[in-house]
Amino acid sequence: MGSQNLSQTRCEALFASALQRSEAPTADSVTEAITRALRQFGAGGCAGRVAQEFGDHPEMARDRMLWARQLLEEAA
Repeated sequence: MGSQNLSQTRCEALFASALQRSEAPTADSVTEAITRALRQFGAGGCAGRVAQEFGDHPEMARDRMLWARQLLEEAA
């Protein structure tokens, strides 16, 4: 898996996770949330949740995806 695909998968998993902005997540809690989401849903399931949220709630999904990407950039 290329680094871009891995990055996209991690971002989708973070998006699909139960982690919330209000929890003021740390780098460790981000990693834990990604791992938990991938175990629970699998990579395809995380991508499906992202797609569903963008279809059902595009504005909220956009904000969550921006937040997820920002967290991953900060953790890198």
